[in-house]
Amino acid sequence: MANVYLIGAGPGDPGLLTIKGREILERADVVIYDYLANKVFLDFCRDDAQIIYVGKKGGDHTLPQDKINELIVQKAREGHVVARLKGGDPYVFGRGAEEGEELLDAGIDFEVVPGVTSAVAGPAYAGIPLTHRKYASSVSFITGHEDPTKGESAHNWESLAKGTSTLVFFMGVKNLPHITANLIQAGMDPDTPAALVRWGTTCRHFSMVSTVGNIAEDAVKQGIKPPSLLVVGHVVCLRDRLNFFEKRPLLGKGVVVTRARKQASGLVARLGELGACCYEFPTIRIKPLDDYGQVQEALAGLDTYDWILFTSVNGVVHFWDQLRQTGRDARALGGRKIAAIGPATARELEARGVFPDFVPEKYVAESVVQGLLKRGIQGKNVLVPRAKKAREVLPEGLRNAGCRVDVLPVYETVLAEDGQQEVLDGLASGDIHCLTFTSSSTVENFFALVEPDVVKSFVDKGLAIAVIGPVTAKTLATYGLAARIQPEEYTVPALAQAVAEVLGNHHA
Repeated sequence: MANVYLIGAGPGDPGLLTIKGREILERADVVIYDYLANKVFLDFCRDDAQIIYVGKKGGDHTLPQDKINELIVQKAREGHVVARLKGGDPYVFGRGAEEGEELLDAGIDFEVVPGVTSAVAGPAYAGIPLTHRKYASSVSFITGHEDPTKGESAHNWESLAKGTSTLVFFMGVKNLPHITANLIQAGMDPDTPAALVRWGTTCRHFSMVSTVGNIAEDAVKQGIKPPSLLVVGHVVCLRDRLNFFEKRPLLGKGVVVTRARKQASGLVARLGELGACCYEFPTIRIKPLDDYGQVQEALAGLDTYDWILFTSVNGVVHFWDQLRQTGRDARALGGRKIAAIGPATARELEARGVFPDFVPEKYVAESVVQGLLKRGIQGKNVLVPRAKKAREVLPEGLRNAGCRVDVLPVYETVLAEDGQQEVLDGLASGDIHCLTFTSSSTVENFFALVEPDVVKSFVDKGLAIAVIGPVTAKTLATYGLAARIQPEEYTVPALAQAVAEVLGNHHA
């Protein structure tokens, strides 16, 4: 087994990291990483792993290459398993081979874990295959980072210009006029199709098509900047037909997700599938109670309740933790009727072998009470495991209907005070287009960290606010703001879809 792994992180889409790459990140003691198009890869690392950023972004190097080499060697000699995480593929313009040689010279074993190179993935997401039986049977990968003032080019421009290969230039935007002029001077037809792909495979992905003769001028008009790839060849003609990624309705739209981090994954994943750039701003943090004495007393007396009503996934998780810690399992719920407020809560119960007797069609207190009354809950003993601080509408509604209700706090929510600067910067730059709120507590905690007047100023400039349902909308209104987006069904998938319908880039 190697001590050091040179891992390719791919071009940015987290789904393109290899399984082997993820497995190594999950067990590495030290992770040394360059600038990454997507930092979600770092979430795979162990909580106790040492994570070291060494820069290497477009000439801005936090640590020079020789110092990076020394650092990798040092950490390996200390006996650590070291993951060296690099964008794209380590051996495709990634200087991975240099790091490998340095390790061998130091007597340290290493392995390479190839990554998906942006040269393949970026054009593919833009609808440009690098080879096609009709247009090109070979591909050339070329650095575009050559100094145009140096005496002699390392490239054989005549071979590149007169061959039938698809040409892919890395880091070519800065020298675009120099590259295209050399190709034309060496004999390439100025009308040869050419494309630029910027931030390929990420939520900021953008592509444009032109010709070798015009693309330098067109790039200036469109404001194209690094990081971008230049693709030259007749395969570019297929872009409009094969382009799938740019049809995603929320591509390039910045959306803030305010759920607690563990609960945010579903909304983040769905918005990501729709193309959005998600800013995770977990305004609440879920934490266990300091004292579970009351919970354990309730668990000892479960047979005194007729119904147990779960109002959230967190309620199920923390209730079950205590159930197991007291030596019980799902059998302790035998003979009780079980209600779940929402499909996600129902799924959490089903995963534990408990299938709810009631899941309301609408997830507001009034509808829940009506549905339970139809199922004979009137006059029954009801246990409601939930957050320490929560709305009293549902318990009061049940009490008014003649039920005896015990509210049982099994966890609490506290203010999470990090991430607001990234959101404020994103609002100021115009990169954020929507705020999403999935509960009243996310609204309240958001505005404990961000002044309502600040948000109002951006709403006046077009910022949209999306809420999961009428209760959350009512809480938002207390801060002088109105929701522009609210789904008919009060679920996370419906919320994401509603955002896409209102803010989406719609394609014919």
